[in-house]
Amino acid sequence: MFVSSPFAGTQVQNKRKKILVSLCLLLMLSTGCKRPEVETCDDYRQAMRDFVVRISETARAQKPGFIVIPQNGIELVTTGSNADANLAISYLSAIDGHGQEDLFYGYLRDDTPTPADATDYLLSYLRRSQQAGNRILVTDYCTNPDYVATAHSRCDAEAFASFTAPSRELDIIPTDAPPHENTQSIIQLNDAQNFLYLLNNEDFDNRNTFIEAIAATNHDLIIMDLFFNDGTAFTAAEVERLKHKANGGKRLVVCYMSIGEAEDYRYYWQTSWRRHAPVWLACENSSWPGNYKVRYWCHEWQEIICGPGDSYLNRILAAGFDGVYLDIVDAFEYFENR
Repeated sequence: MFVSSPFAGTQVQNKRKKILVSLCLLLMLSTGCKRPEVETCDDYRQAMRDFVVRISETARAQKPGFIVIPQNGIELVTTGSNADANLAISYLSAIDGHGQEDLFYGYLRDDTPTPADATDYLLSYLRRSQQAGNRILVTDYCTNPDYVATAHSRCDAEAFASFTAPSRELDIIPTDAPPHENTQSIIQLNDAQNFLYLLNNEDFDNRNTFIEAIAATNHDLIIMDLFFNDGTAFTAAEVERLKHKANGGKRLVVCYMSIGEAEDYRYYWQTSWRRHAPVWLACENSSWPGNYKVRYWCHEWQEIICGPGDSYLNRILAAGFDGVYLDIVDAFEYFENR
């Protein structure tokens, strides 16, 4: 995950992006390789919308009602250059909610209020998505008690679900009860009053400890990884165990999946790619080592994510998750700013 928006596109960041691209080209030239032909893309935003729609249609063909939640990249909800433009109807029909990081805290750095202009900009799009029927899930990065309380109250004012993450590593279950804790059984995303975003399980001794820690909570929605830190996927029986709150109510369990970057610790990664990269693989994300930009519109990458057979999406479906939480949807910004 990374924070990105038009407000983050400073001259310094643009220079860094250009340097990264130049280094990639120099590396190819130094090894005597010509730049391979890649599938072209005329509209990076529409290409991402189409990718998300494909994921949604593929999943729902196998499991009707499967939940699809893109994180960040909220600009995709309209087809124009601002929040007042026409809605992207096909895209909105393919999704059930939006995840938004740093709406009120953490945009520039953790435990720091997000600049008001950035918050207002994001809200202008998030409100339109909400009006179209989507549930908005906000993750703010703060531990200051006053900031935590404010983040929750401001989300309440917007009727958004709120999670305040104590760590950007998303490796901690907050000790406080979730906001609007309840005993209701959550059947659809719009019923969720709160959520737990827990991706990194390295601090848990074993998978049973991890499962029991989540099972002891009363969050309405869990966002988690498909894999434990030993590289093995959670089973359908384990995921089913997590669908029950400690107070007896049922909840939703949604699986994280990055679609705008490739991760070198995933099952699909091939070590040969570091020397002979496929044409769809771009440069490493300097902010998150081991994560590589991808030309997400390319057929080969999309087949890895949601094609037939042993695709990432099919593994998630086989494990019995209720939906998918799509990260790096805002990858279009990287290619637009090159």
